[in-house]
Amino acid sequence: MGWDAVSGRFTPPARLAVIGDPIGHSRSPQMHNSALQACGIDAQYIRVQVPVGRVAEAFRQFAKCGFLGVNITIPHKFEALDAVDELDPLARQLGAVNTLAIRDGKLHGYNSDGPGFLRSVKVAFGADVKDLRVLILGAGGGAGRAVAVQSALSGCQKLQLVNRSQAKAETVASEIQALGGCPDVSVVPWDDDDLRDALANTDLIVNATSLGMKPNDSKLLPADALQARHLVFDMVYRAGGETPLLADARQAGARTVDGLTLLLHQGAISFEHWFDRPAPLEVMRAGLQKAVME
Repeated sequence: MGWDAVSGRFTPPARLAVIGDPIGHSRSPQMHNSALQACGIDAQYIRVQVPVGRVAEAFRQFAKCGFLGVNITIPHKFEALDAVDELDPLARQLGAVNTLAIRDGKLHGYNSDGPGFLRSVKVAFGADVKDLRVLILGAGGGAGRAVAVQSALSGCQKLQLVNRSQAKAETVASEIQALGGCPDVSVVPWDDDDLRDALANTDLIVNATSLGMKPNDSKLLPADALQARHLVFDMVYRAGGETPLLADARQAGARTVDGLTLLLHQGAISFEHWFDRPAPLEVMRAGLQKAVME
């Protein structure tokens, strides 16, 4: 599987892709190509770097080349929203597109951030978001907003939004209040004392920032505010070990899960959109775990 230098083509043919800027770090190809091989689908999933402002052009080119679908990652999820022909209602509510399905030349936009988050919480913690009090760090960004809106739509018990730019969090809070679903939505200032107070009334903590990818990243929360009863979901993952947030959470006795679980369930949802069949989840999990070890 890969590029055939003799024919000048991908073998099997490239029919799926992930786009971003940058994109070389993505482990999605190893996960999806394992699934395609296991299902006997004659197609290959590749990485394509697309500059900001060129998403609509890239989508048209993918359709012209016979692609079946595309995953969209940072920083293109908002741009993709305006580049599709048909927008799924949930993607419209979540305010971003991270999955494209191409059917009969038409571009259909979906969002797997929210549904993938719900599946991940259920699998990792055996819990439903509707029964939890949720605090989201980085609630003003694309993934953070999607998780916040999805939590509200699921009827979570309490929703607390934290963002470096408090104005962005307040905008998201206003949008969520207009949607309904969770009557108790508030914005928490990002300082240690306010976070300690908020965490006393939180069950599920979600990190939707990029902090934690690098060893020298600053800490997100005061470590003494974490308790054994907390469920800690870090949407970041690190190939070299756990993030500082998860290390602090584990030290406190809390239950944890990292971004690889989310990536897996997002990938499964994308596969279902593209092929209208259940995804081979365990095969995809094995492909992802192998990629992380490389």
